[in-house]
Amino acid sequence: SATLTKSSSSEMPHAVSTGTTIVAVEYAGGVVIGADSRVSTGTYISNRASDKITPLSDNAFLLRSGSAADTQLVSDYVRHMVHQHESQLQRPIDVPTVANLVMQIGYNNKNALSAAAMLVAGYDAATRQGHVYAVPIGGTMVRQKYAIDGSGSIFIYGYCDSEYKDDMTREEAESFVAEAIALAMSTDGSSGGVVRLVTVNEDGIFRRLHAGDKSVPRFGEEKDVHKDLTDKANAMQT
Repeated sequence: SATLTKSSSSEMPHAVSTGTTIVAVEYAGGVVIGADSRVSTGTYISNRASDKITPLSDNAFLLRSGSAADTQLVSDYVRHMVHQHESQLQRPIDVPTVANLVMQIGYNNKNALSAAAMLVAGYDAATRQGHVYAVPIGGTMVRQKYAIDGSGSIFIYGYCDSEYKDDMTREEAESFVAEAIALAMSTDGSSGGVVRLVTVNEDGIFRRLHAGDKSVPRFGEEKDVHKDLTDKANAMQT
């Protein structure tokens, strides 16, 4: 088992945190995962276009929330362990095993990973199944049909419970994930930037970026403010 080392908090008083919204959902034929892109250091936005969807193997991804340093270190360890596993068995690793490796590192280092909540999701060609696992702080591992986490997730539990349905199509799953993240971004100050989506199925891995005025849904006051700014910009051009 891997045991991580971590600097004391006095050495890093302003740790970079991915105050985040991450979403993963199974659908009939694969999984769709998504995340916002804002990274903050306290109240300062240190990166507005980060990629919080990290590949762990050819068919599994880690969605990271919490301390960026901690979750990046976890992903590095797991990728190394996955490579060893596949080299020994001479076959691709399955998603439950990848999630188990993440869980073991979380459990064995629960006192060091004080702010790391993660989701593991992917598709197994052998069983033709998508998998979504929640791996919260402390090393618990729970398979779910859909999972959300991060600071923005508290604002979208009602939306997700209302809009989720079994056996969604790929298009429905992608719309579900994109709208859930956009809704969280409109309410949570620690979530923002662009919406990154990854779809994993038997045909491969497909990445999509929702950025700009038209592709990211807007809600509430954000929608009104955006409309006012757009109207003013159009008036200046005419």
